[in-house]
Amino acid sequence: MLIDAHQHFWLLKERQGQWPPASLEAIYRDFLPADLEPLLEEAGISGTVLVQTMESAGDTDFMLALADENAFIKGVVGWVDMKAADAPAEIARRASHPAFKGLRPMLQDIADVEWIEDPALAPAVETMIEKGLIFDALVLPPHLPYLLRFASRHAALQIVIDHGAKPKIATGHYVAWRRDMAALAALPNVFCKLSGLLVERGEQKVEAVRPYAETIFELFGPDRVIFGSDWPVIRLAGDYQGWLDFCRDVVPQEHHAKVFGANAARIYSLSDR
Repeated sequence: MLIDAHQHFWLLKERQGQWPPASLEAIYRDFLPADLEPLLEEAGISGTVLVQTMESAGDTDFMLALADENAFIKGVVGWVDMKAADAPAEIARRASHPAFKGLRPMLQDIADVEWIEDPALAPAVETMIEKGLIFDALVLPPHLPYLLRFASRHAALQIVIDHGAKPKIATGHYVAWRRDMAALAALPNVFCKLSGLLVERGEQKVEAVRPYAETIFELFGPDRVIFGSDWPVIRLAGDYQGWLDFCRDVVPQEHHAKVFGANAARIYSLSDR
């Protein structure tokens, strides 16, 4: 299978007061499977991982219902309040759905960059490990030292960094980002998605992204890099096929099967449902 390991669907009526704002015209509308399927067919991609965009049980219910109705959605990364007293029970309940593959707390939107240092997370993390769920890390560069400690403390938890930790490509911040990403890449339980970078480049040309994409591949290697489109957010800076072609150019041909399918299938335990 060729897999897109990071895409979203949403209905604006469910997002009152939530991102995206109306000013982001390219993504300020409903996005549903019928919108993505032609792009997947054109790209030859047979499966996706659908990822949460709101901190709500309702959003996770919405995604799992779409997975039940659309065979190309091979996995869902949802949301649970990981510090709630009932988090272990709720995680176990969610894990009973065959499409439920992981959790993503929206760390980039949490003011406290040390949020994942809280011992209150331990029961939820232990349940994730028991159920074989993935922790998708939606982080920014300031979170990386704390993510490193979290990943070291929970060595049995598989962690996937979304969007290369959103490096500040528009302002050329590279050295500190690379240092922190290298430390994370040294841990065998940490993986990284080749996704989301175009949106971080500002007004610069697409080639401004290349050093960051190449660094991700260099640090994490062919067995721990996973392709993701970040569709429809990619519409803010490019298009689906263009990002796929760029990533195929960055990744050496001999590693395409892993980065564009096998790694995602292995890490998220995907199958032809």
